[in-house]
Amino acid sequence: MNVTFALAGLYPRRSWSKGRTHFRADPAKAPIYSCWAWDKAAQALTAVVLRLWRRFQQRMPQALELAEGSWAWVVLLASMLVQGLTLGFPTCLGIFFTELQHEFRASNSETSWFPSIMIAMLHAGGPLCSILVGRFGCRVTAMAGGVLACLSMVASSFSHTLSQLYVTAGFFTGLGLCFSFQSTITVLGFYFTHRRVLANALASVGVSLGITLWPLLARYLLEDLGWRGTFLIFGGVFLHCCVCGAILRPVATSTAPEARKGPSPTTKRPAPGCSTSCGWGTLRSLALDILWHNAGYRVFTLGVTWMILGFPLPHVFLVPYAMQHGVDEHKAALLISIIGFSNIFLRPMSGLLAGRQGFASYRKYLFSLAILLNGLTNLVCVMSADFRVLVGYCLVYSVSMSVIGALFFQVLMDIVPMDQFSRALGLCTILESISILISPPIAGFLLDSTDNHFSYVFCMSSFFLISAALFMVGGFCALRKKEKQALQAREEAASERALPGEGTDSSGKRLWTETMYVTSV
Repeated sequence: MNVTFALAGLYPRRSWSKGRTHFRADPAKAPIYSCWAWDKAAQALTAVVLRLWRRFQQRMPQALELAEGSWAWVVLLASMLVQGLTLGFPTCLGIFFTELQHEFRASNSETSWFPSIMIAMLHAGGPLCSILVGRFGCRVTAMAGGVLACLSMVASSFSHTLSQLYVTAGFFTGLGLCFSFQSTITVLGFYFTHRRVLANALASVGVSLGITLWPLLARYLLEDLGWRGTFLIFGGVFLHCCVCGAILRPVATSTAPEARKGPSPTTKRPAPGCSTSCGWGTLRSLALDILWHNAGYRVFTLGVTWMILGFPLPHVFLVPYAMQHGVDEHKAALLISIIGFSNIFLRPMSGLLAGRQGFASYRKYLFSLAILLNGLTNLVCVMSADFRVLVGYCLVYSVSMSVIGALFFQVLMDIVPMDQFSRALGLCTILESISILISPPIAGFLLDSTDNHFSYVFCMSSFFLISAALFMVGGFCALRKKEKQALQAREEAASERALPGEGTDSSGKRLWTETMYVTSV
């Protein structure tokens, strides 16, 4: 009770004559009692949170779920919803572009930093997410991401400057979405082994649902509540990531990332000092060892990083581009929904096609060709801005986008082992975040320099996508040729060892050959 009065600047005095306690205001002592009260309140709150966390851990089910079991489909549904809430959300940010530009009286380049920071943190938090997944498990990390995204969006609704919006809605919201998204993707790879391609394709349908519904919801709320009220509602929507995260039960696999109750096992690498061990742990968390030893992973990571410089630009600038050429606001927002609605049907079909046994060794080439088609499609917007032409562009664009979305994680799972997937995804996403961070501001600077000619933005997007596709196709073909040459050399060496030795009776000997197996990258 004294804490409550101390917060108001009152301090207690005991009246011995009447045996009562009187509270009087003393401005000189109010700060002292306020600091003391805040310190005690913080200690009490910390103790309560720790006590609740211990009880929550004790009541969590300890039984491990089986891979490919019935609960795996529930996890797949949760992953689908989380991808719709996280990866689908940045596609609606273009609807707020003009509103924020008028609110803060900012240029195109300054306003473009808001979506770029959010999408960059959605990818850059990969290494930190992999550390949290290894320490606390996928379930806790996904739920923590939902809480962080909720609080950040609520705080962003009270922003008075564009820089505050960068920090709240950009940095912290993107980080929270990253925790929820990558945790569900990681645990999905452990729940599905034989049907992993189909599971990834079905989970990516959630992105299509998000792309379809987020712009419609954002336009409806923006008209009635403004962008501040809309961001406040979005904060409540992101709490659904906590519900989906609670579904991610531990899976009974030896390599599943779950919370460690005991001390971490010691590595065989010598650690003479704390700095050396910390440096090796940092390098291992960043997956630089995988980047150094796996040539296929290098080609994939560099190609995707270069591709991302042009891939998100149509999602950000398609709506302003259509509105500039006289398209109604509702029709302009409908263009993004057309892309998402088409992906609902195209992504499962892409997953079923790529999951066939005959396409197993050609997934990375199909992925590269989809990037090439995506870049060529963007050139349509350079020719015409008519609404019917833009609808056709969205339909063709959604075909290539569905193949990219359905095969992205599966190609990475084919290149690296599953026990290294979390770290490999973390490094890949943090490199992508650098491209995402600079891509929309560069496009915004290009718009400011060319008097809002959006054709240059779509030409820029096509250049990065086409060049990235050609690089990946050439890199994968060179690695395949190198593998064939190595296989032929080993077969020749094996045939030479199979010849009988000199001075021996070959009639009593059996010729034998040594069979060598060379795994793909």
